[in-house]
Amino acid sequence: MIIDCHGHYTTAPKALEDWRNRQIAGIKDPAMMPKVSELKISDDELRESIIANQLKLMNERGSDLTIFSPRASFMAHHIGDFNVSATWAAICNELCYRVSQLFPDSFVPAAMLPQSPGVDPKTCIPELEKCVKEYGNVGINLNPDPSGGHWTSPPLTDRHWYPIYEKMVEYDLPAMVHVSTSCNACFHTTGAHYLNADTTAFMQLLEGNLFKDFPTLKFLIPHGGGAAPYHWGRFRGLADMMKKPSLNDHLLNNVFFDTCVYHQPGIDLLATVIPVKNILFASEMIGAVRGIDPYTGHYFDDTKRYVDGAKNISADDRHAIFEGNARRVFSRLDTALKAKGK
Repeated sequence: MIIDCHGHYTTAPKALEDWRNRQIAGIKDPAMMPKVSELKISDDELRESIIANQLKLMNERGSDLTIFSPRASFMAHHIGDFNVSATWAAICNELCYRVSQLFPDSFVPAAMLPQSPGVDPKTCIPELEKCVKEYGNVGINLNPDPSGGHWTSPPLTDRHWYPIYEKMVEYDLPAMVHVSTSCNACFHTTGAHYLNADTTAFMQLLEGNLFKDFPTLKFLIPHGGGAAPYHWGRFRGLADMMKKPSLNDHLLNNVFFDTCVYHQPGIDLLATVIPVKNILFASEMIGAVRGIDPYTGHYFDDTKRYVDGAKNISADDRHAIFEGNARRVFSRLDTALKAKGK
């Protein structure tokens, strides 16, 4: 199988965005706050939004299954209070679940959390548990910066985050470390904030000793790990200066990277620097970069082409990147697939 571990519902029917805009308006004027029941999206609308977009590209590019979560830039945890985030997360997670029910062989859901700046992460637990127990979610997206580019939360190694980690361990649920929209003009959302966050998360984990407390905790750092693979020597040197174990022993039993890197040299570098066991196939298709590369004539986010084209990846390595590693990291996905005889 070709398993894409990083997909977002970026093509949801416009009614979702319209409802969200009314919710945001209702923060200042409670009379304008919409009810959840006012959002009406039919199964036919969901089918149309998927068949013409994600499913079409999956079929064209040869991927079989996508781990599907709400649109990252729409999480916008910095907007409103916890109740606003909780309502919004529940709506978005339910839509991804409905997509997975309409297309059970092609999509499996992962959850956004109802995070809010300055709010105890314990408040995220009910939504997390609901998504696992009722929706069959196989992973979560964890935003290390709910402030939207101002970085007001403690590092990921701080005990502040432990309530979520405890549940991740309990359910063997990996987290993709994924920020949302930047509301800081210094950081373009997808070109800077996302990649900054990937690099920052990796460095936070390097500085700490989180995996001594949680030896089975699993993080997926998206977008190829930000700057981490490109500056691997710097990070190895910093680990040495800090008297940490080698990165292989310190982090690589728990930290993984995806292939959302949008050119061949980037994938070649990723597969040269990072052990194959730590690389999971992903595209984040119809996401940050949607155009066609004039140098190749193919879509930038058609990442399967780069994995297929990498001369330093063997056939066994490709199998691990495309399927084996995802089934190992997302154990709940593996269980669900085996239940279907796959």
